[in-house]
Amino acid sequence: MELYLDLHSQPCRSVFLLAKAIGIPFEFKLVELSAGQQYSEEFGKINVMRKVPVMKDGSFVLTESVAILKYMLQKHSSSLADHWYPADLQQRARVNEYLSWQHMNLRAHGSKVFLLKTVFPVIMGSEVPKEKMDTAVQDLNQSLQMLEDKFLQNKPFIVGDKISVADLVAIVEIIQPVATGLDVFEGRQKLTAWRDRVKKALGEKLFAEAHEVIMKVGSLPQQMQNNSNLEMLKPKFQKLFS
Repeated sequence: MELYLDLHSQPCRSVFLLAKAIGIPFEFKLVELSAGQQYSEEFGKINVMRKVPVMKDGSFVLTESVAILKYMLQKHSSSLADHWYPADLQQRARVNEYLSWQHMNLRAHGSKVFLLKTVFPVIMGSEVPKEKMDTAVQDLNQSLQMLEDKFLQNKPFIVGDKISVADLVAIVEIIQPVATGLDVFEGRQKLTAWRDRVKKALGEKLFAEAHEVIMKVGSLPQQMQNNSNLEMLKPKFQKLFS
């Protein structure tokens, strides 16, 4: 199996973490987003959408992180601990419920804060207006509150007593704004305790390995200067953050 990844990307980290955590052998194929490698002719032959992650299992190519995660879980279900993607119909539905919700909520809002803090100044040549940043942080806080109130409640993990792929997807999204210096865990004891349980369940070493790149995000603007596609991205950012 080949995994085309850039660990600056939270969906890439979820795929990387799951493969490592459940012991799936894979070849790591780095696609440097900051250098625009997703726009190369070679990568375009693999994924016409020019996004990562991408999984290549023999001749079978699959895009979209949630689809990749489910494929890996279902392919290896016979040798996999049930808690990752429970066989019980209702527990699996809870996992799928979170995976469906997070796209337009925690993922969208955490990504926006990250992009505004790190990428916006490079592409637009100016700091993000304060009111835009304040609104983005407010939206993120609302999603974090929903994660606590709706999905975690008083459980150790999103789907009960053990970690599932839902927790894995949630934690990588939360770390994205944290890497920019925003302490989203401040004043959130429930969320902090859950984060610590997720780290322990994955293993501190693996968790650190997956997040080493994103925690050095301060070097990202310099890396992006080598991206010849910056001008092409400017209209997209203007539309996204207008």
